[in-house]
Amino acid sequence: MTRSLLSSQSEGLERRPTSRLVRPSLSCTPLTFLLTGFMWLSVSFLLGAALLLGLVNGTPLPHWLKPVHVHGALLGGFLQMIIGGFLFSRANGHTHASATSHSSLFLALNGATVGLLVSFWLGNMTMAGLAALVLIGIVLWISPKAWLRIGNAYQPAGAVWIARAALVALLLGLIAAALITFRIIEGAHNYLRLFHVHFLVLGFLTVTFILALHQILPVLMQAPLASHALTRIAFWFLPVGFAALLGGFVTSSLWLEITVGGLLVAAVAMCTYDFLVGWIKSGAPEHVASDHLLLGVCFLFLSTVAGLAMGANYLRTPPVMPIGSLHLVAYTHLAFIGFMTQVVCGSLATGVPDILAVTRVPNSKKRQAYRAQLDGIMNRWRTAQLAGMSLGTMALAVLAALTWSVPLGSSSVQITVWIAAGLLILSLTLFAVKLTWAVGFRPS
Repeated sequence: MTRSLLSSQSEGLERRPTSRLVRPSLSCTPLTFLLTGFMWLSVSFLLGAALLLGLVNGTPLPHWLKPVHVHGALLGGFLQMIIGGFLFSRANGHTHASATSHSSLFLALNGATVGLLVSFWLGNMTMAGLAALVLIGIVLWISPKAWLRIGNAYQPAGAVWIARAALVALLLGLIAAALITFRIIEGAHNYLRLFHVHFLVLGFLTVTFILALHQILPVLMQAPLASHALTRIAFWFLPVGFAALLGGFVTSSLWLEITVGGLLVAAVAMCTYDFLVGWIKSGAPEHVASDHLLLGVCFLFLSTVAGLAMGANYLRTPPVMPIGSLHLVAYTHLAFIGFMTQVVCGSLATGVPDILAVTRVPNSKKRQAYRAQLDGIMNRWRTAQLAGMSLGTMALAVLAALTWSVPLGSSSVQITVWIAAGLLILSLTLFAVKLTWAVGFRPS
């Protein structure tokens, strides 16, 4: 039986029996954050598919839908699920703590996200700035608790300062967003936008998901990773490399970008090797969660190599290959779907059963049977779900490559775009059905 994150954190702890089970769905528990974040991600997924079809077919949707798609996924989706995971980790597997409501935090986060998306629709930057200030306030409120939790919880070798650096990057990225919307620093819009995007996407989300991989995969494999030395080296390379890469963007130094890009490729290659060898040595356990996480780190490696190739493409003038909007979409979504969404699905596939087992079965000795039933649900349709998300992501890359040789209106491009959208939507739908099934499945 696959060991859960809960059991790895709280083995041997006795819990008091309770006469009344708390229903997580009725209040803003960590589970509420996770499920609401997944709903945000799903809606953004559908909106992204519509934007892609409009771009390829020459019928673009209103311009404000693009920032709605991006910020709905990043803030309403990824950030909210990270906060939900953090709240559950603080509970340390205790039934009552895992079911504690965080209504004010939930309403503030989702209210700020909705306000931000409405501001894009209205074109009201003051409203967007106010939403950014609310988000900054949320991060400032969480930061002291997260700072202490990072130091007290288990972290891979050398990861404590990196996790705290990711928290600082989140705050700096939101501050840059507020400065942009209020136009406080005139003439610095482009630099602030660079800071905003890269602090949030590279400094916070990418680092956080890599740390999540190092925490979750060893538990699922029930074995350590291949090399702690490689882990420590990669952990030092990644944040330092991201900072240097941002410096290359700000100074427009292409050679610096390429040099640092090569170091990042090496660091991600170390992580990928570490995970794959550890997985093979552990007997290659078959679980949808570990499969998603392993595919995620492979796509991270592919996206890093693609980024390096795109930088090298501009060493010549004109560039060797023309880069358009569709190529940027394919490149960025190797990371957003191939890496981040895969990691999210893997984390939810093991995290949601953990939360349901803790909150619904107070007796730790009777919990494992229910946990095994939930694992069985999450492992349903595993091949179709994994293939849909992975092949759909690769189909986006094929779609972009086709435009170098055939026009957008060609049948090959039209067929490929529908295959990509269909596979991705099918995969996410299967996962959503399994999540709904698991949440609705009660212990007998």
